[in-house]
Amino acid sequence: MAIKFQYNKTSLQELNKQLKTRQRALPVLKNKEAALRTEVKKARQEIRQLETEQHGFIAEYETMARLWAEFDPSLVSVCGVKMGAKKIAGVSTPLLQEVEFEVKEFSFFNQPHWFMDGIEVLKKLARTGIEKQVAIRRMHLLEKARKKATQKVNLYEKNQIPAYESAILKIKRFMEDEENLAKSAQKILKNRQQQTQAAQW
Repeated sequence: MAIKFQYNKTSLQELNKQLKTRQRALPVLKNKEAALRTEVKKARQEIRQLETEQHGFIAEYETMARLWAEFDPSLVSVCGVKMGAKKIAGVSTPLLQEVEFEVKEFSFFNQPHWFMDGIEVLKKLARTGIEKQVAIRRMHLLEKARKKATQKVNLYEKNQIPAYESAILKIKRFMEDEENLAKSAQKILKNRQQQTQAAQW
């Protein structure tokens, strides 16, 4: 990264200020990145757990396959999903609060007694499926934020901080050289004046 600067004290102070800002921000960014990495891992585990639950419900469903032929799946439908938001390491993520179902009326006398259990199984399947989609969305948002944090950490650590340190070093060396030249010039001038005075005596 090329940093524009001038060889003077004002530029040196400005570069020092920029460097200190980045050095202070770097540990915070690293902590955020680590926290996001952990949260992404948790979200992946949650998705795996929900998939296992879903497979369990489907297996339960398959054991009653002959009975399900009699069941009318249109009896149950999702009529609403209430969502909230939760901040995780500074990232706003979706949070499932409630899934509302609509169950159509049916005759308890004309249908088998297990229909209510079938309705509950379908509700569980639907809720788990929605939860899984929300968890996937949360994981994608966290992963995106983690990538951005990683990029910023790398930008500061491997690019900007070394570039600022290098620029500061160049300015300091230039100013030291300038100071040494000025001192040398003063010595030469003083020697000449002494020689001139000695010649006059």
